[in-house]
Amino acid sequence: MAIFFNENSKEFHLQNSKISYIIKILKNNQLGQIYYGKRINHRNSFEHLFKIKRRVLTSCLYEGDLEYSLELIKQEYPSYGTSDYREPAFQIKQQNGSKVTNFQYKSHNIYEGKPKLEGLPAVYVEDNKEAETLEVVLEDELINSQLILYYTIFEDYPVIIRSAKFINNGQEDLTLLRAMSMCCDLPDSNFEMLQLSGAWARETYVKTRKLETGIQSISSTRGSSSTNHNPFIALKRTETNEYLGEVYGFSFVYSGNFLAQVEVDYDNVSRVTMGINPFDFSWTLKTGESFQTPEVVMVYSDKGLNDMSQIYHRLYRNRLARGKWRNERRPVLINSWEATYFNFNEEKIVNAAKASYDLGIELFVLDDGWFGKRDDDTTSLGDWYPDKRKLPNGIKGVAEKINAFGMKFGLWFEPEMISRESELYKKHPDWVMKTKGRNQCHGRNQYVLDFSNKEVVDYIYEAMSKILRDDKVSYVKWDCNRNLSEIYSQAYPPERQGEIAHRYILGVYSLYERLIDEFPNVLFESCASGGGRFDPGMLYYAPQAWASDDTDAVERLKIQYGSSMVYPLSSIGSHVAASPNHQVGRTVPMHTRANAAYFGTFGYEVDLNTLTEKEKLEVKEDIKFYKQYSKLIHDGLFYRLRSPFEGDGNIVSWMVVSEDKNEALLAIYNILLKPNDGYYRILLKGLNPQFKYSISGCDDIFFGDELMNVGFIFDQDFLKNTPNERMGDFMSRVFVIKSTGSHRIKVSRAK
Repeated sequence: MAIFFNENSKEFHLQNSKISYIIKILKNNQLGQIYYGKRINHRNSFEHLFKIKRRVLTSCLYEGDLEYSLELIKQEYPSYGTSDYREPAFQIKQQNGSKVTNFQYKSHNIYEGKPKLEGLPAVYVEDNKEAETLEVVLEDELINSQLILYYTIFEDYPVIIRSAKFINNGQEDLTLLRAMSMCCDLPDSNFEMLQLSGAWARETYVKTRKLETGIQSISSTRGSSSTNHNPFIALKRTETNEYLGEVYGFSFVYSGNFLAQVEVDYDNVSRVTMGINPFDFSWTLKTGESFQTPEVVMVYSDKGLNDMSQIYHRLYRNRLARGKWRNERRPVLINSWEATYFNFNEEKIVNAAKASYDLGIELFVLDDGWFGKRDDDTTSLGDWYPDKRKLPNGIKGVAEKINAFGMKFGLWFEPEMISRESELYKKHPDWVMKTKGRNQCHGRNQYVLDFSNKEVVDYIYEAMSKILRDDKVSYVKWDCNRNLSEIYSQAYPPERQGEIAHRYILGVYSLYERLIDEFPNVLFESCASGGGRFDPGMLYYAPQAWASDDTDAVERLKIQYGSSMVYPLSSIGSHVAASPNHQVGRTVPMHTRANAAYFGTFGYEVDLNTLTEKEKLEVKEDIKFYKQYSKLIHDGLFYRLRSPFEGDGNIVSWMVVSEDKNEALLAIYNILLKPNDGYYRILLKGLNPQFKYSISGCDDIFFGDELMNVGFIFDQDFLKNTPNERMGDFMSRVFVIKSTGSHRIKVSRAK
């Protein structure tokens, strides 16, 4: 790992064993992009790679020079208005109304480690030798302002992490209208853009489209990253698949409004920008003030999509998630919601917890309905004190009873929301996010608290910390069940209303940080009606997220498959739910529900009273299996084998392999039974070609190279979990693969 500076040719080369990233100081003292991709040798000059020629109808910077136009140059962090007509990385409005700027190279600094971003989530280092950072300082002398570009490269990860900081040293106020976290001009457009899109109950569906001339983008204006588009895109070569070919990944470590955009110009240069959505955004910088953008994690791989995903998994699992629960096995939990909804009392909860404990479940989570006078979804959000009608001994009383038989206790909160029918609303109607004189939208009969207002955040912190401090709560499910609308804060003047959406999410981050600091042993799970805020920003505070409110095992195959493009299995909240399913009404065998939920955090969301004795025995066995293999599932290398988004999607398969390749789990899901069907063949991945392996349910021993090149061959009947299991739709099986220890087979040769 190294960051080189070629002083004579004014070039920076960020390099490790896998990638190179080369930029240069241009003739006009701005920054240009030379190369980003597979590692190349360092040399004293890369001038021969920089090309420019005269073109018709271009605007040029210098009198008499008809070649030097920024429109023709791949740039690193471009502005608008001085010969480049593509969309810029930033835009600053000055008091004279101009948006033209000229930030030129002033200095740079190269150092070990990686800086923290104040008030923002960010990838971190535990040892400064893990990474090196380049800071490039650019200055606009006319407005006396600085722009600092940050680049971090890791030794062990083929990633570049980028962000930007704006500093106003001048006497006049400046207004940021656009402040993207990164820009990268790639030399061609022979790519397909992959995105993770959907809606409530069908999040993170994998979508691809070929790049075309013009702008293609995904975004959110909902105040959160949203269920509609995850803040991630990948550009893959048209021939790239899961295991072969070149791919660039761009993942935004942020939880609010975002824009991920690719603009293809007439020369087929692809400009990738990612950052806070400039729609309805502005930020006033007074003298001495600064603005730091969130960061983008850029991953390059020449080994296909699955390798890109494994890079994100390792980095986010080990250097984005934090705290006690980063590497610990998460407790197997049961959530009360689908079993009781709002209809419960202390006796019912304690009895349900005891029945759960007897099956091997370790954590009971009391969901919505425990606070204020919350009998339905019309009241009490904001009143974070126990409803003594349901819980006469409070949260402490029910928690102590559940703790007494050796079980942990968890609690649901929705701290960012308020009900009109609540004590908090009566006291502080001014704390609601709303525009004066305008109609207020609501969702789920609730309104949004103004988290841009520190007074609001302080109040919610005190209310939540009192519960956590006094009441033996070891897990918090943090929900957020509606998007922002009528974005306006009474705590800020009119000219700063463009800051509110960003200030809101900074308020959410600050509340998380304060609670984590005080309660480091509490396991936080983020949720926003499922995957409405499932993003890297949340992962920095909560090491797991509820991936979707859709708990149907068949639908979860798509949701979890798509989520795995970026997010480690240890972050994907997944539960075994009721059958027929409460969202889609589908009836799915218990073992298939478990076989899907294994590949995540694993838990239950079911009324145990509805289970047969046979099903309860299954639950016991499933929990035992998960506890045995949870470390492999969470820490192993994940391989996607058969996609639910390709072909007929009827066979879905993935596997997890231990780092030493001695152990693996292979999951196969058959959605619909086909009559008179033949054999299937799946090529396994990640095994040692020289190792011999046994597979549960098989009498044969296989070499790793056989399983990876010839494949695992099976028919539908082989997916039965027991000999007496009846064939039907939605069958699945998880196979345990183990190295047999002896890695040689004697071969006799004919003389």
